[in-house]
Amino acid sequence: MEHLSLNAAKTALVVIDLQQGIVPGTRAPHSSAQVVEKTKHMAEALTEKGGFVVLVKVSTVDGRDMLKPKTDAAPTPPQLPEDWDVLVPELADLPGAHVVVKRQWGAFFGTDLDLQLRRRGIDTIILCGISTSIGVDTTAREAYHHGYHQVFAEDAMTAGTEAEHTYVVNTIFPRIGKVRSSAAIIEALHARA
Repeated sequence: MEHLSLNAAKTALVVIDLQQGIVPGTRAPHSSAQVVEKTKHMAEALTEKGGFVVLVKVSTVDGRDMLKPKTDAAPTPPQLPEDWDVLVPELADLPGAHVVVKRQWGAFFGTDLDLQLRRRGIDTIILCGISTSIGVDTTAREAYHHGYHQVFAEDAMTAGTEAEHTYVVNTIFPRIGKVRSSAAIIEALHARA
C-alpha cells in the first residue's frame, strides 16, 4: 500500500450526515458511536494542522424540496423529529467548521461545497460519515467528477449492513481514491512538517 502523505493546508475533512436523525440506529460494520469518535479525532487533528472541516447535513424546508423519484422500493413517509437535522453534539461546535446543507444524497449538487473548497485551494478531501453506501458514496463519486484527490476513512464510516459498506469500500473507493484507517490519516497529518 502506498504511503499516505497529506498537506493539511490543501486538505478538507468532509463529514457526511452525522446528525441526530441519522446517527441513532443499528449500523455495520462500525457502530455510530465509533464513527462519531473517530471523526472527531480526525477533525481535531486536521484543525490543529490548519486544515478545513466541512460538516454536511441533510435537511428540508418543508419536505417539498426533497427528491421524490419513482422507485421499486416503497417510499417511507418521513416522520422527522424536530431536531433530526441537528449535528451531533460531539461535532456541532468545531471551531472554523463550515456547514453544508444538502437536499439529496450527495454533498456537491446544489450546495456551495465545491466553491468553498476551491476558494481555499483544497485539492484533497478525506471522506467519512453515514452511510457508506449512500451519502458517502454519492459524495465520493461527485468529488471524483470534480477532480479532487480522495482519502476514505474506512473505520469512520458505516452503513445499514456490513455487506453494503464492504462492497463500496472494497470495490468503488479504491478506484477513485485511497482507503485508509482514521489512525493512518491522523498519522499522515502529524508526519508532515
